[in-house]
Amino acid sequence: MKTKKSLQLLSIGLLSSALTFGCNNTPLPDNNLSNAIPTTQITISAAGSLKDAMAEIKPLYQEKYPDTEIIYNFASSGSLQRQIEQGAPVDVFISAAVAKMDAIEEQGLINSETRQDLLKNQMVLIIPTESKLAETITDFKDLTTDKIQIIALGEPESVPAGQYAQEVLTSFQISEEVNAKAVYGKDVRQVLNYVATGNVEAGIVYQTDAQSSDYVKIAATAPENTHSPVTYPIAVLQDSPNTEAANTLIEFLATPEAQEIFVEHGFIPITNP
Repeated sequence: MKTKKSLQLLSIGLLSSALTFGCNNTPLPDNNLSNAIPTTQITISAAGSLKDAMAEIKPLYQEKYPDTEIIYNFASSGSLQRQIEQGAPVDVFISAAVAKMDAIEEQGLINSETRQDLLKNQMVLIIPTESKLAETITDFKDLTTDKIQIIALGEPESVPAGQYAQEVLTSFQISEEVNAKAVYGKDVRQVLNYVATGNVEAGIVYQTDAQSSDYVKIAATAPENTHSPVTYPIAVLQDSPNTEAANTLIEFLATPEAQEIFVEHGFIPITNP
């Protein structure tokens, strides 16, 4: 049987415990709550010539849409086309050639309702900045002279810039002579690098690529009637699991702030109806 003193001590102990618990402001863990922000990942397969501009656009987009993470995959449009045909997980495709987009659309691989033309570009002849040929190479026809031993071109089977270059050469009726001197790049950036490093005397690339390097300069710009329009179509892939975010991205790329960046990099904007 407990004594009166024992009961008093027990009561004091219980009161002390209650006060201690009551003064503890540390919240109990709630396993149903999460501090993580929901994130959607969208993969954009884009022509290599878009790399610099898209890198600048990415933080602007993600500042406005913090719940969406962009993952880029840059390569030649032909390589990207093959990846998509082989089932690569892609949400948005931006091609540097209409034909590449047409090919996957014919196979039912894009949502045709989302397709639109985003940008245009130009084809230019470039030489190394420090080239001694600056005063004598001022026209595409100058590529046939003995002063040019090696010229870099994109691989015409897979690189749109290479296909456009062949059209330019054919228009000037110099394709046979120039192709005999050609080395081929796997994408337009490799062509640019060949010229920038001085490994070749000249190359044909997009205006935007020429503008991105301090180590090359433009010797001539191809007239528009010498090649097919250099148009960049964009579309959401049919199997994209993130169609809402993908469509939002396409809309953002058409906004003035995104278009301004494209223009700064030498692209020509297209106003869609």
